[in-house]
Parts: sequence; structure tokens; C-alpha cells
Amino acid sequence: MNPQAPIGLGAIGTQPLHQVVYEKLRHALMSGQIESGRKLTSRKLARELGTSDMPVRSALLRLQALRALDQLANGSMILPAMTRERFSDLMTTRLICEPAAVRQAVTGLNRAGLLKLRQAAIALTAAAEDHDIDAYLRYNHDFKFGIYSACGSPSLLFLIETLWLQVGPFLRQFSGQFNSGLRGILELDYHDEIVKRLEDGDGDGAADLLARDIREGCAFLMEHGQFEQGRNRYLSISPHAP
Repeated sequence: MNPQAPIGLGAIGTQPLHQVVYEKLRHALMSGQIESGRKLTSRKLARELGTSDMPVRSALLRLQALRALDQLANGSMILPAMTRERFSDLMTTRLICEPAAVRQAVTGLNRAGLLKLRQAAIALTAAAEDHDIDAYLRYNHDFKFGIYSACGSPSLLFLIETLWLQVGPFLRQFSGQFNSGLRGILELDYHDEIVKRLEDGDGDGAADLLARDIREGCAFLMEHGQFEQGRNRYLSISPHAP
């Protein structure tokens, strides 16, 4: 028996607490768990997370630097209200970055990754049929970032994450499709087809479908979303743009 041999306990995670808190808040924003216009204080968040104020404050400042949060005069943070012009600009930029990531991801997705995408697509459909906006947004995030994380470009992934930090909370307004007589969200659902194209190695086809998903989602929210008033600094995105 070798007294120096490892017992097999496994390493204890060494990720700093402030990073853990940041990742939790970042995921909550990108997956639409926090709605636009909500105020956030380090004290309340620390109580919910079971931590001290310091790591929460650090995470909030990082998110502010990424334009995901604005600071109020009293020191608390607020999710910026979404103007029509800002939303249009963010979605236009998504149309540049995200299809590019899909094209690059087609060679980076292995069999296990494709299986996870297929499972997320099934869960998305089930969430829509169950009228569950929380589950739908969560699986929508997991599905898309399951693709983007395989693109092999840390800089492109960072740009996409930054966009989602800003637009993710506003996507909660898709709940109108679950609670009204508007066309169902399943009509905007191309996830199964995207997975099929990726399984076939068709990066361009998958990217085109992803762009269609973004354009049609944008068109719906531009028509039905509740926007703050703002100056028209950007050109609006066309739902039929190539």
C-alpha cells in the first residue's frame, strides 16, 4: 500500500466567493429571471444568497461596468429601462454576433453537446406548451449558449454575453404570448430545426435559422413590448432583413 497515494476525495473548489456571486447574478440576468426596471440592493441580495455584502457589491459593480445595471443616487442598482431604440440596436448587434458564433460552433460541438441541445429544444417546446415563461427563458438561454460556448472564440462569446446581460431581462415580455390571444410562441420556435442542421454539419443553415429566430422575436417585441420613451438614435431593425 502506497501511503502517498491519493484517497480519492477530489479537489475542493477554489473559485472566489465574489466570482460565484457574479456568475449567479450574470446567469439570472441573461436568462431573464430579473425583469427590466427592478431595483437591486447588495443587502437584500446578500441575504438571499447567504453571503456578506462585499462579494455582492463587487458583482454589482462588475455588472454596472458591462452596462447591465445603472446606479441610483442612494447607491442601489437598477436594471435599465429599455427604450425602443436601445432594444433595436442590441438586437441588430445580436444578428451580427450570434449567427457568426453558430457557424463557428458547428465543428466544436461533439455528440454529447448535440444531445444536450436536443434535450434543451424538447424542454423549450414543453415550457411553451405549459405556458411557463420562467422555464422557457431558462431553456432558451441554455440552448443558445450550448451552441455559442462551442464557437471556440472567447472574444465573440464575451460580446454575446454582454449583449444578453442587457437584453435578457426584457425578454420576459414574451410572456404576453403565453397569456394573450397573440400568435403562439411555438411559431417562433426553430430550435429543433437548428439542432438538425448542426447534426448535419450545416453551419450556414443553422445560422440562418438562428438569425430568423432573433429577427422574428425582435419584431414581436417591437410591436408588443412596453418601452420607455427615448431619443431615436439608431435605425430600427427590419423583421425581414437578410
